[in-house]
Amino acid sequence: MTTGRDYRGMTAEQRLADRRERLLTAAYTLFAAAGFTATTIERLCASARISNRAFYECFTGREDLMRAVYERCVEETLLAVSKAIGEAPADADSRVRAGISEYITFVTRDSRRARIMHLEVRRAGDILTTHRQRAVQGFTEIIEESLGDAHGGLPGRTHLLALGMVGALQELLIEWVLADERPPLDHLIETAVHIFRRCFGS
Repeated sequence: MTTGRDYRGMTAEQRLADRRERLLTAAYTLFAAAGFTATTIERLCASARISNRAFYECFTGREDLMRAVYERCVEETLLAVSKAIGEAPADADSRVRAGISEYITFVTRDSRRARIMHLEVRRAGDILTTHRQRAVQGFTEIIEESLGDAHGGLPGRTHLLALGMVGALQELLIEWVLADERPPLDHLIETAVHIFRRCFGS
């Protein structure tokens, strides 16, 4: 009777999870360094030390792998931003400033994360558009929740302004990723806070 374990004492499920994690780690570096377009499945497999056949046991293709990497980056960022907002003073201005500051600081702490979230996911094509829109929605909802009733005088506009705020943050991070001389993070933060205050009149 077979036990379903290999010579390392891992079950089939554990081997699959291990290969998947190694591919995620390889993709996190290669998609950010060489870029999504230039990173082949063969190169990913070589970096992860698995076979091409094993790749397709974990993911349907490069786009599926990029989706998984991107969603992990987004989840980690959402958690960090939510925590920062939760620990900030209760007024809307302080909460949103804390969220903006943490978003920029957390994302840029590892330039691979910044590049994947704001540049390479777009290069992956239309197949990831829905996932990118879902991420934008998540960050937009955080801004709206942070504002609470502070800007109730803008019926119907708060959501659109929050959406515009997320768009501004993304463009600032794209500038940071692509710039030959990256602007200081405090400049990005103060610019984003200024945009927020002008949008919401705080």
